[in-house]
Amino acid sequence: MQTTDIKLTKAFRVQTTKTILSIAFFAVSYLLIVLLAIGLTALCVYGGVMLIAISPSFLTIVSGAGLASSGILVLIFLLKFLFTSHHTDRSHFLEITRSDEPQLFAMIDEIVAEVQTGFPKKVYLSTDVNAAVFYDSGVWSMFFPVEKNLQIGLGLINTVSKLELKAILAHEFGHFSQRTMKVGSYVYNVNKVIFNMLYDNDSYDKLIQRWSSITNFFSFFVGLAIKIITGIQWVLKKLYVIVNKNYMGLSREMEFHADEIAANVTGFEPLKSSLLRMSLADYSFDSVLNFYNAKITDRIISDNLYRDQLYVLGLLAERSNFPVRNGLPDISLEEQSKFDKSKLVIKDQWASHPGTRERIERLEQTNIRFGSQEDYPANNIFTDIERLQKALTENIFRGVAYAGTTQLISFEDFRSAYRNDIESNSFSTIYNGYYDQKNPLLSEPDNIPQDLNDRAFDELFSDTQVDLVYTGIALQSDIEILRNISDKRIDVKTFDYDGIKYSGKDSGALLQRLEADLAKVNEAIEKNDVEIFKFFKHLEYGQKDASAKLALLYRELFEFDQLFDSRYQVYVKLSNDLQFINVTTPLEQISTNLLHIRPLEEALATEIRNILADPRYDAAITNEIREILENYISRQWIYFNGHQYNDQNLNVLFSAMNNYAFLLSRVYFLLKKELLSYQESLLHNHTRQDASQRDFMAAVPDPE
Repeated sequence: MQTTDIKLTKAFRVQTTKTILSIAFFAVSYLLIVLLAIGLTALCVYGGVMLIAISPSFLTIVSGAGLASSGILVLIFLLKFLFTSHHTDRSHFLEITRSDEPQLFAMIDEIVAEVQTGFPKKVYLSTDVNAAVFYDSGVWSMFFPVEKNLQIGLGLINTVSKLELKAILAHEFGHFSQRTMKVGSYVYNVNKVIFNMLYDNDSYDKLIQRWSSITNFFSFFVGLAIKIITGIQWVLKKLYVIVNKNYMGLSREMEFHADEIAANVTGFEPLKSSLLRMSLADYSFDSVLNFYNAKITDRIISDNLYRDQLYVLGLLAERSNFPVRNGLPDISLEEQSKFDKSKLVIKDQWASHPGTRERIERLEQTNIRFGSQEDYPANNIFTDIERLQKALTENIFRGVAYAGTTQLISFEDFRSAYRNDIESNSFSTIYNGYYDQKNPLLSEPDNIPQDLNDRAFDELFSDTQVDLVYTGIALQSDIEILRNISDKRIDVKTFDYDGIKYSGKDSGALLQRLEADLAKVNEAIEKNDVEIFKFFKHLEYGQKDASAKLALLYRELFEFDQLFDSRYQVYVKLSNDLQFINVTTPLEQISTNLLHIRPLEEALATEIRNILADPRYDAAITNEIREILENYISRQWIYFNGHQYNDQNLNVLFSAMNNYAFLLSRVYFLLKKELLSYQESLLHNHTRQDASQRDFMAAVPDPE
């Protein structure tokens, strides 16, 4: 089957029509606004001239000039986007040619022939876990053909097989062949115009401030212009919603169409397997970057981030017991969605891509299979992949400002340090993920009767019990969303739950049903938690030096949990009340807002003093964090002098807030980990005792 024979779906054609009509609606609306602004400007200028002509004086000259400026300022606002320039930053890209990578270009040749589209103008390698088609989308691209470029991320190449890479590139070339990409160019330019008038106003704000500062007479007319501009911005926001909601719908259909093209090139399975691995590949690369971000003060760098990424990918696969094929984790759809138990489906009108499950379901519907094909890691098709990886690694570290000479970490040291980090910041895999998203909380562990517990460890932490935990989490999330729908805080006309379509007005009845379901699930989880406590308490009693440490650790975690929410709310409320700093706010309002947060700041300072005096936090408080917190509580800080913010003092506040929130979460984690590690030690001690007992019995001679 030729890819050109693939029929566009009805949904694709409908979304294309709706998007084109919405762009046309924007164009007509914007043109009408400009014509009205020209008329307003002419009227204001005429009025100003006539005012001066009727009674020439200083007052009328100033008033006439101010009146004329009102219209002119509005017109400048509407047309200022014409004088802004936009250039795609390609400094982080590495261009490659056919002579550099003949096997990759041969693969592209095959895809171009099968998809029957044009060869890319240029091919670039980037640092990330992604592949994309892009082109310089200027005003002229809306009217004339523009050659497209292909960008492939080394973080992607590093984590896919050759066939998977071919499928991914076939998907991207599927976009090459879509005439609807022209629509994307129009939407891009529409958004540039809207963004310029809504948010890119620094130079314009300085212009009107300079003009209004000349005389108080001008301030009145500038205020009039701002009122008109505010109204125009309200209209633009509505137009933005219309254009982009329709385009997002089209974008999702374009993804489905490009997936079908890829399936015709390689069969659906290579693209399916790469989609299922993508989140893990992305997470592994981000984890490596976060590792080195934490080492900036130590000036430690890597010579090959992609070698590190591949190690992390393998380690995560090992901890999750994923099978390996072609040296890469082979993840099933069931495994990927193992922890997603939500049955609520609300169509996200702002999503540019369909969900992974939806894409895979559509891919499988093609039922296109190519049988057995030779496959191996995609890295192998490159002439010298290690050289490319090191070059782009160097680009990444070049963008970081280090205070002194950097030190290169060996791969062996990275593996050791990363494994130590992941083990220090995660819970043992023996619990099967049971505690990853829940806490072992018991309000009165001392009052739990120690009757005979005949449930085995594997039963307490079985997949069934883990599923119960994540079912509870999903139900809680679905209930919150349904409550917002019922209270009209989320505007949804229809939604699906467990495959059944509901209207928004049905959310209240469904909400009651789910709350009853959640109560039953929580009851079952609580019952299992009690059995877990009894199981480990029994092991603790069986030790040579029996103690009551288990109950103590449960009590400490429960008490900390009771305080955590109120303490963390101080951070949340203060963060919310400081949002005005990130937007343009009248000077007098800034002072009022800062007075309003004083009680919250006092509460924050009190909690910080409590933390510094609490020995439970000692293990988490570094010298740097202690210095930041002590500096903040040392005095009352002034953040605004009546004319401008004191950025240095604001940094003191935000640093204290962020470290306060970090310490709360970190100590909660450490208390939880201490409890779970103690339980694990009880299990290991018991296992060793059993093994010793068996060895002893085996050594006893048979009485016969």
